[in-house]
Amino acid sequence: MIEFKNVTKVYDDRTTAVDDLSMVAPTGQITVLVGPSGCGKTTTLRMVNRLIEPSSGSISLGGEDSTSIDRIQMRRRIGYVIQNAGLFPHHTVLDNICAVPYLKGVKRPEARARAQELLTLVGLDESYAKRYPWQLSGGQQQRVGVARALAADPPYMLMDEPFSAVDPIVRKQLQSEFLKIQVDLAKTILMVTHDIDEALRLGDRIVVLKEGGVVAQIGSPAEILARPADQFVADFLGGSRGYHALSFEPIHGVKMHDTPTLTIDRPAPRTEEAWMVATDALGRPVGWVQPGGLSGPVTTADVSTASAVSLTEGNYRELLDAALAGPGGRAIMANEDGTYAGTVDIDDVIRASVDALTAERAEQ
Repeated sequence: MIEFKNVTKVYDDRTTAVDDLSMVAPTGQITVLVGPSGCGKTTTLRMVNRLIEPSSGSISLGGEDSTSIDRIQMRRRIGYVIQNAGLFPHHTVLDNICAVPYLKGVKRPEARARAQELLTLVGLDESYAKRYPWQLSGGQQQRVGVARALAADPPYMLMDEPFSAVDPIVRKQLQSEFLKIQVDLAKTILMVTHDIDEALRLGDRIVVLKEGGVVAQIGSPAEILARPADQFVADFLGGSRGYHALSFEPIHGVKMHDTPTLTIDRPAPRTEEAWMVATDALGRPVGWVQPGGLSGPVTTADVSTASAVSLTEGNYRELLDAALAGPGGRAIMANEDGTYAGTVDIDDVIRASVDALTAERAEQ
């Protein structure tokens, strides 16, 4: 647990960056700081590892006041991931990851073996170990930055705009990888982002800050979306607040249709159907196909590039996305094991979504 008690930071020019901040980043959860430029997000983060000292108040790690801990030893207990990774340019990827374990006296073979494991964990194979940062893409560098932060197995992690320097597709991939890692490792994480979509996707708990480092609201993503504390929070969330809220509503009771299927690598059937669902040999849907005019085996190249699949155990936002991408506003659904379940019309998706949100708000 990271706890702030009445923390204030005033700079020499009398600028107040953080004002009387009291909050808790719970153990094993991701707490995300969001807000406009100048609201003190990064200042708050840097006060945790004492890169910046607070003017007043206290910050504790696991109940221990941070000022009572040796600064160097404390920083070795905290993983730190920053924008653009901040890797050592003249060190190999493996030696970048091993930097803190070496400082802590971990034997070289043990540190390097763990570094190889972490490379795999962040989605990079062993061939990257001997490369240098300049030989990596931005997304690969960010993966190495996460691996380096995890190398010493720290109980705490600070992340300052960790995925903002990469393109949207890579960012989403990195977010997904990071969530998988967090499920296994359950680190106590304090993260800064300017991207509200990222905050809603990654955060267990969100802290919305106003300019001047004042807390506007603290809560779970679902709570903040459903009940913004004031107009500032509502405006910051933007006009798509209802759409975001669908991410927290599980699918249930939606009407499904048994749309005909065809199988990849098998001959296209003769049919009057304008569109069919293509599945692989194991019965898992891969997208929509127009069977008319096809001859010979159906290939993945015949699958509509706009195809999207939603899991029956997913949420209404994913289902709505799949329906919007499908021909005629139809979503493909797959069972939890990945096999084809059926299709859903967009009218039914919208009706079920509205009912779910209405029921949720009635219970609050």
